Amino acid sequence: MQALLLTIELLVSVGLVVVVLLQRSEGGALGIGGGSGGGGMGGLFSPRGAADTLTRTTTILGILFFVTCIALNLFALRGRDESSFLQTTPPAATAPVKPAAPAPAPSGPSVPVRH
Repeated sequence: MQALLLTIELLVSVGLVVVVLLQRSEGGALGIGGGSGGGGMGGLFSPRGAADTLTRTTTILGILFFVTCIALNLFALRGRDESSFLQTTPPAATAPVKPAAPAPAPSGPSVPVRH
């Protein structure tokens, strides 16, 4: 099931990128489709109709992208331990631990002697 959702996620994301790149930018310099004039989308859509169709397609693909992301996240979390680190109780406060005796001081010089 995860492989199917991952494949759908990949296809939706590629489709979303393509549809966004087809849209006419605010300045009109980067848009591939929906240009002014009679030839925009091969005469199938008017420029305004193409923009509405691309906007709806972008919205639908965006919703599908988020739904598949959430579904993949739920599948990933299914096998995990459900306890939280906030729910664990800290160890009971006990008497302070007496520090260990200090290590004996080294005998002899602390800096190696060069020969």
